[in-house]
Amino acid sequence: MTLATRRLGSQGLEVSALGLGCMGMSQSYGAADEAESIATLHRALELGVTFLDTAEVYGPFHNEELLGRALAGRRDEVVIATKFGFAIGGGARTGGLDSRPEHVREAVEGSLRRLRTDRIDLLYQHRVDPAVPIEDVVGAMSRLVEQGKVRYLGLSEAGARTIRRAHATHPVTALQSEYSLWERNLEPELLPLLRELGIGLVAFSPLGRGFLTGAVRRAEEYPESDFRRRDPRFQGANFDANVRAADAVRALAARRGATPGQLALAWLLHRGEDVVPIPGTKRRRNLEENVAAASIALSPAEVAELDAALAPENVAGPRYDEERMRTVDR
Repeated sequence: MTLATRRLGSQGLEVSALGLGCMGMSQSYGAADEAESIATLHRALELGVTFLDTAEVYGPFHNEELLGRALAGRRDEVVIATKFGFAIGGGARTGGLDSRPEHVREAVEGSLRRLRTDRIDLLYQHRVDPAVPIEDVVGAMSRLVEQGKVRYLGLSEAGARTIRRAHATHPVTALQSEYSLWERNLEPELLPLLRELGIGLVAFSPLGRGFLTGAVRRAEEYPESDFRRRDPRFQGANFDANVRAADAVRALAARRGATPGQLALAWLLHRGEDVVPIPGTKRRRNLEENVAAASIALSPAEVAELDAALAPENVAGPRYDEERMRTVDR
């Protein structure tokens, strides 16, 4: 199959209908396997998955360096998105945010060097920094567009007021935020706003950090290095309730001869041409399974069935612990 493209925002950026989240190749989901990760990136290009998502803080720095090595000689085949905004010192995240204009410039120069490229296709502010007016941040980002070092601008996990102010300073092409069958917080206010302003949505964690694939364990069964060990939705009674809610995905997948993860991605692809999921993986077999989801057509009745089963009131627990929720501009 040939993977279709979608347009993000109203400024002209076209990307593959499914992207690839690269964070897990370097952190958060078990031990890294560079050889398999590079093979997965090369396989992605073969399958038409050319929208690649990374960030300076992934590693930190290791993930951008990995992409730089893997894409040597193939830069023009891909759309690269990266992010700045966390304070990093001594090769480690220090815990704070830093979107000072001078840091924006420094971060982008570092990303360009690690990615071995002369331009970033989509540059996001990773998290809104309350200490720096968004107009100042976007102003610094827009100067990088003028210099040809960045093509399009995005925000990650920003709220409605921030998005409006940012977009008034310079057109915003995409909002990256968590959105999936089991995380619907964008639907009441943010999705309508994005469509009003002509901003695309890049949906990260579209498989609920693996929960919607059915291949999940309780939080305490994951190693300390795994993000899911601290995920409230994988813990205790929340886990039990969420398994029950996700049963509908497994049941429909069985009827359709697909996997639960494919159904979850197909649901997202049906949310609109301005929605682009970026499922993360570091393995070729998972990538191939994800790409096959693009060929699954859901009927209105099937969409309604999934909507009802994983309505917000049926999903137990917040999507982040308290520390991480404090970085979300909602």
